[in-house]
Amino acid sequence: MTASAPPAAAESAAPAAPPAGGRRLVRRPSWLVAAGVLSVGLPPGSEVIGDGMQVTAGDVAGAVLVLVATLLLVAGRVAMPRAALLAFGPLVAALGISTVCSADIASSLPGFVRDMQIFVLVPLAVVLLVRDRWDFAIVCSSVLVLGFWEAGVGIWQSATGNGASMGGAYIRAVGTFGAGNVMGMSVVVGIAFLTLTAFALFARAWGFGAVVVAVGGLGVLGVALAASLSRGTWIALGAAAVLALVLFDRWTAVKVLACCASLLLVVVAGGGVGGGAQAVVERSESMAGSISEPDQSVDDRYSLWAAAVRIWEDNPGTGVGVKNFPAFRDAYAGIELSSGSETDDPVHGYARQPLLSPHSEYLLFLSEQGMVGFAGFAALVGVMVGGLWRRRGVRDPFWFVSVGLLTFLLVNFLYADLGGATCALVAIVLGVVASRAFGAVR
Repeated sequence: MTASAPPAAAESAAPAAPPAGGRRLVRRPSWLVAAGVLSVGLPPGSEVIGDGMQVTAGDVAGAVLVLVATLLLVAGRVAMPRAALLAFGPLVAALGISTVCSADIASSLPGFVRDMQIFVLVPLAVVLLVRDRWDFAIVCSSVLVLGFWEAGVGIWQSATGNGASMGGAYIRAVGTFGAGNVMGMSVVVGIAFLTLTAFALFARAWGFGAVVVAVGGLGVLGVALAASLSRGTWIALGAAAVLALVLFDRWTAVKVLACCASLLLVVVAGGGVGGGAQAVVERSESMAGSISEPDQSVDDRYSLWAAAVRIWEDNPGTGVGVKNFPAFRDAYAGIELSSGSETDDPVHGYARQPLLSPHSEYLLFLSEQGMVGFAGFAALVGVMVGGLWRRRGVRDPFWFVSVGLLTFLLVNFLYADLGGATCALVAIVLGVVASRAFGAVR
């Protein structure tokens, strides 16, 4: 791929030297962003507000980030990038319009606040607090720490039978998130995997030891991802990793993919060795049959998608209002839809989880906010994609981190939506990507 010459600072595979004096580094507000990332790994509490909205440590950290960024902005210590208005302005307007036009405004107000938190306020705060390459490096480091922590917990759960239930055995790795947020660990570890992949592409510049550490780290994260048995994360991660490899070097991409294919054959061949390996093989095979012979989970997802499309067709402009999908779901869904999903783990026990969303972020926007809301979200994505393309740096690991993470989220949003403690991490990731796309980090 031929790219225009990036700024000189973006050519370096490592951040520039930090300001003199350790005190200045400690006072960097990006440390607060890193703390927000790490807070996502704290086990969620049981306190809820409104209609099932759970306040997590990540939400509290996000509120602190917004407060600090606001104070710095008012004091003139930071400046709002011009691209921020183009990116977030349409989404704010769309959220306001869809809330005012909601079928139940009272129930939509908490959803309005939640969407503002995830898609506007926290990402904007991160854009203001991540000001240079050292800030970006600090946040990426915290993502890796969180990812390895969750990976370690997940691998232990899978190996000792203390994870979520899958096929009657407690072998599914869920990290500190529990069976109630069964996708949480896989999303966190997937984000860490892509972050480490971006730096592994440049590891040779830092010596053979860096290559060994990077590959070993990817191996640990890969084992945890396999143990998560999360088909959706595997697909999104594969798409993002392949794109990053192709952008970096096509020949490198071919070699890496060949090695991965060989490893996959070894795993499949040894699938009968243990229950965990067999579950990975069976889960992988089920992806191929998701269209012709879908299991109950996939079948429910198809039913929810169909219901969301019908809701949007009847309310094309502004949808039925944020958080109103559950109220309209049964009127539009077929009788084949389950009453809820089942979760079970040794800590929380058996529980039935209500199906409160269509399990597709795009269809959630369309059904609840109509074309107005979808256009606002598309404007945010479009500005970030355009900014990354204009400021592309094929020798900049931070650019590859941003491209990989944005691709991961956009693919994952096709068949999943936001929920649980990982909402806070996704908000920070959007801010990190935006900071690179807006030119705050060069």
